Amino acid sequence: MARYSGADCRLCRREGIKLFLKGDRCYSDKCAMERRPYPPGMAGKKRPRDSEYRLQLREKQKAKRIYGLLEKQFRNYYKLATRMPGITGENLLRLLETRLDNVVYRLGFAASRDEARQMVRHGHFLVDGRRVDIPSYRVKPGQTIAVSPKAKDLTVIKAALISSSKMEIPAWLEVDMEKLQGKILSLPSREQIDAPVREQLIVELYSK
Repeated sequence: MARYSGADCRLCRREGIKLFLKGDRCYSDKCAMERRPYPPGMAGKKRPRDSEYRLQLREKQKAKRIYGLLEKQFRNYYKLATRMPGITGENLLRLLETRLDNVVYRLGFAASRDEARQMVRHGHFLVDGRRVDIPSYRVKPGQTIAVSPKAKDLTVIKAALISSSKMEIPAWLEVDMEKLQGKILSLPSREQIDAPVREQLIVELYSK
């Protein structure tokens, strides 16, 4: 599967905002946004012209990078969102939030979405007691996500639990840290999604 293999910190600098792609590093003084809060490259410190297209494109790129998707995957989510009842932009964010890898990250079982995606692929999580190794699997209200018995003693899981103490569990999720499992209480509303994305700009871009 194709995926981005460059430096994650360059993505944060390019978007001008912390995307929290590196786990604990993003909360420390080593964060690239703390040391070099300007876009990468020789022209990074120059002030670009904020055209309508540029603002729309940057918003789309930001959303893709937050959730770790490539263009084709992201466009497919947008097409699906347009076919759903309701507001397209909110539908899009709801689809992205209910991906299994994102839910694992939101529950605090992984330090970053990249780490969650890798652990899901390795089969370390159960959905309603069944092993699921597809990061894009869409969870539904009432389902339970649990760390598999064989993975509970993994160092990466223990480190993630320490790191997750800095995160706030969204209201649409419920977590039991003793049992290492969480439950989907409902689909997230827009107010419960804290992703710093102006989804209407993405809709405007794809609507052209």
